[in-house]
Amino acid sequence: MKPLNIQDPEIYSLIEKETDRQNFNIELIASENFASKAVISAMGTALTNKYAEGLPGKRYYGGCQYVDLVEDVARERAKLLFNADWVNVQPHSGATANMAVYLTLMKPGETFLGFNLAHGGHLTHGSPVNFSGILYNAEFYGVDKETGRLNMDEIRDKALKVRPKMISIGASAYTRDFDYEGFRSIADEVGAFLWMDMAHTAGLIAAKLLNDPLPHCHVVTTTTHKTLRGPRGGMVLIGKDGENTMGKVAPKSGRLKNWSELFDSSVFPGAIGGPLMHVIAAKAVSFGEALQPSFKTYQEQVLKNIQALAKRLMELGYKLVSDGTDNHLILVDLRSKGLNGKIAEEVLEKAQITVNKNMVPYDTESPFVTSGIRVGSPAMTTRGLKEAEFTRIAELMDMVLSNPGNEEITYKVGAEVNELCSKFPLYNFVTV
Repeated sequence: MKPLNIQDPEIYSLIEKETDRQNFNIELIASENFASKAVISAMGTALTNKYAEGLPGKRYYGGCQYVDLVEDVARERAKLLFNADWVNVQPHSGATANMAVYLTLMKPGETFLGFNLAHGGHLTHGSPVNFSGILYNAEFYGVDKETGRLNMDEIRDKALKVRPKMISIGASAYTRDFDYEGFRSIADEVGAFLWMDMAHTAGLIAAKLLNDPLPHCHVVTTTTHKTLRGPRGGMVLIGKDGENTMGKVAPKSGRLKNWSELFDSSVFPGAIGGPLMHVIAAKAVSFGEALQPSFKTYQEQVLKNIQALAKRLMELGYKLVSDGTDNHLILVDLRSKGLNGKIAEEVLEKAQITVNKNMVPYDTESPFVTSGIRVGSPAMTTRGLKEAEFTRIAELMDMVLSNPGNEEITYKVGAEVNELCSKFPLYNFVTV
């Protein structure tokens, strides 16, 4: 077979351009990270050729003896990493993992209580344009307008009012840690299942730097990229003594005898067909990396870096939702600066600083414009940047945002970004 640059120079050239963009841009999108060369290598292997519907030892195809072992390694490493009793590593994405939760715990039309997307929640937690809001009756809790934080008393009042079948936790733009014990108390009081989607914070939770949802939630889902720094994919987990933590009598009729079997069947055939065995291999590699002592050191630096960035931005007069952060991201409310998120994203990108526009709680702009930007530290921390560099990044952002459209300043900042990125090289390869 010909190498990619010979076989398909058009695609090779586009991959090369994207690799250069990643190398010479400051990546601050909170949901993105840089996978290791080993993780990327695992995805580009012959495992992509293999169909393996079902579970290890229970496949619908022959020839699965080696991919069975790959998936077993991934599952065992994930259980060790999160102190879980059971995991399913097959979901293609966080959204697919979340779909399996709905399929297992709810029937179409039943009510669940989720975190409002406009306040920092996630699309798959009840947005009316998502399957979760289309198939199920979604009710919402949100943050306090003044503090930008969740109020557990208000969440309890809402749960008592709507009596949900399930309560979901998890966010794409919430800057504080969650009170899982408090949520479990509310769920038990109203007889609801409790589900945590830890997609954004899984790496910090694995490093024991944030509260652990597994002892309190009936089921937990996650992506395997973001702070976990693996390939793009998803996973479903149940904590130690998982069958008991479900809090309700498990089904005892038919072929499926317990909750883990129900979740397995909701992943396949409920939500996916054949698992992506090359991605599962890459998940196993990333879990192995996360089990090393250096991973906790990395996550500690993620927190130090975002604190440095937040501190400098506040010194420069920027308003942060909740006035700070407990995790890897901040949400910047730009209204006091006379800007919106769309403009901020565009002008920063021209200076080679990548962020995403994001709604802030009680936003008056549309989701396509927004009043804020979301900023995260995981990706550039992977490249080796520390507090001093993140402090300077805040200053570079301010230079651009204080002079939107000023080409001279944009060029000057872009040149400094190039110099900074050159000191912390990322990839020196296009394909493995």
